[in-house]
Amino acid sequence: MSELHELKCEACQVGAPMVTEREMIELSQNIPQWDVLSREGIKQLERTYKFKNFKLAWVFADKVAALAEEEFHHPAITLEWGKVTVCWWSHSVKGLHKNDFICAAKTDLAFQSLNL
Repeated sequence: MSELHELKCEACQVGAPMVTEREMIELSQNIPQWDVLSREGIKQLERTYKFKNFKLAWVFADKVAALAEEEFHHPAITLEWGKVTVCWWSHSVKGLHKNDFICAAKTDLAFQSLNL
């Protein structure tokens, strides 16, 4: 399989298949710093990135927003002083889809590109 960050999101609509437990375990190996959380019974991927100040966190949050628009898949982004928390899940399936893992990998790549 290609690296996750090299893949594109596919259109995901109501009724699209969520990842299975086995797929979730396999895909999670590609994004080891992400946590799988359950909020109100909905599985989500979450990671917090740390920065030296608000401005660097803001730059990163903008990068994540741009990649979300490019993939047409949108996370929750929480911008705070010195950190950004990103949470991916597929609203249409109320859980995790392969798109979420692709976007998490792309988020990690965006962070690495900052060369901090």
